[in-house]
Amino acid sequence: MRTCQSHHTRRQSVILTTIGLLCVAVAQPGSDAIAQQTQQVSYKVTAENSKYTQQQFLDVGDVAGHQVRSFEIYRTFPTNAPVINGMKMKETWTRGISDYVDNNGTATTYNVYVLENGDKFFTRGTVLARSAGPGKLSNVTVAYITGGTGKLAGIQGIVRTTGSAEPKAGVNETQVEIEYSIGK
Repeated sequence: MRTCQSHHTRRQSVILTTIGLLCVAVAQPGSDAIAQQTQQVSYKVTAENSKYTQQQFLDVGDVAGHQVRSFEIYRTFPTNAPVINGMKMKETWTRGISDYVDNNGTATTYNVYVLENGDKFFTRGTVLARSAGPGKLSNVTVAYITGGTGKLAGIQGIVRTTGSAEPKAGVNETQVEIEYSIGK
């Protein structure tokens, strides 16, 4: 009788352990996969919806055309706002510092993306600019998402942009691609 009872208890324990492990193995990756699923959003902000709110140009003085500049760009989405995590984007703020010789060079940018409910996410990026004629430039930016607030607290990802600008004329437009996931 003892042998039968201990065999039954051991068998029951193995079955329960196996079921428990299977539940963990099945449930865990599924929930992580949903939470970590990468999303992609692409949009364009035209010059009409993008404006320099402030800029300061400083001549460096070492070679002709070498300037450092601090700047702020405000972008809005009056129609076709991009959607992040089910929420429409309301506005973006770009603040940065450029180091250009005749509109060729690099810049560092910090962006704040504000959604309609007030949640935000933030990026830090590097810009590579090249002259596109007198006073004009084209640029490519790669920025990493550094954090978020509210429902975007666990956001991670990368933002890639291409754009054109005439900084002294106050003209700026950009094409944006965001790849992100939101963890727990």
